[in-house]
Amino acid sequence: MIELLGYPFMQRALLAAFVTGLAAPVIGTYLVQRRLALLGDGMGHIAVTGVALGLWTGIAPTWTAVAVAIIGAITIEIIRDRGRTSADLALALLFYGGLAGGVMITGLAGQSGATLQRYLFGSITSISLTDIWFTLIISIAIVVVGVGLLPQLFTVAQDPDFAQVAGLRVRAYNLVIAVLAAVTVTVAMRTVGLLLVSALMIVPVAASQQLSRSFRATMAGGVVVGAGAGVGGLLISAYLSDAHALSVAPGPTIVMVALCCFVATWPIGLLQRRRQRLRAPFPETGTVEHEPAGAHPHEHGPGCGHLAVPHQDHVDYVHDGHRHAAHGAHYDEH
Repeated sequence: MIELLGYPFMQRALLAAFVTGLAAPVIGTYLVQRRLALLGDGMGHIAVTGVALGLWTGIAPTWTAVAVAIIGAITIEIIRDRGRTSADLALALLFYGGLAGGVMITGLAGQSGATLQRYLFGSITSISLTDIWFTLIISIAIVVVGVGLLPQLFTVAQDPDFAQVAGLRVRAYNLVIAVLAAVTVTVAMRTVGLLLVSALMIVPVAASQQLSRSFRATMAGGVVVGAGAGVGGLLISAYLSDAHALSVAPGPTIVMVALCCFVATWPIGLLQRRRQRLRAPFPETGTVEHEPAGAHPHEHGPGCGHLAVPHQDHVDYVHDGHRHAAHGAHYDEH
């Protein structure tokens, strides 16, 4: 395994996995905020047509995929903005038309399905030095724009009406998000493939959401999970292939590592949300009924081990499914 890391192709693959894992969740955070988690899939499917056009015309498939994906992103954003059809229908058009067109054009170009498959499921270990430079430059640009315009893009994604009143150009910023998503898809197509690229954009963000409570923290956590999943998935795939002679593709392995991160963080997030609900204050209006607790030999205090919740001028302790508040020589529960 250590010897494998010394090969140039493996070093290029590690760099590509790392920078792709950094960039994809940045845009994925905005897509999750806008409830457009499937937009990446739509972009991935239409980028298949771009790859096929590159194979047909002899132009580098990466560049044709970028051009076609950007055109698709602008088209769907215009359709959504003008309200001629729903976002779901526009995404469906991208799903079916893009994939079908790509397969058909690949056949017209005289190429086999195996040629297209390396773009559908990724082929990170065969990435060239030119592809590395393309991936590195575009990934840096995605991160710079995604982080640099964070206040504006977040406002537009969170509350378009407020953003409009505040004087922001909502349509222009929505186009920025859509175009960045399209470019991210094409950057990641050699890493995890066009059919799995949306997972690298969305799953790390979903995992980060379980532990974070702010937009910036979610984005930062998603970047960490994405980069870790990219490098970790590639190393796991390389180890299984080298030490156990198993044919394990890097792209799906990267996605599975990201999914494992989500599975690991979900119970923690569930517990945190439950504790947050318990800490929620009572409504200020109305009266909260207090009843003397029954036999309650336990004495609450800072070291008693029960959740302490500040409540107006006293402290409640969550115990046996109720909040107990010290009242003279006894406890009230409510």
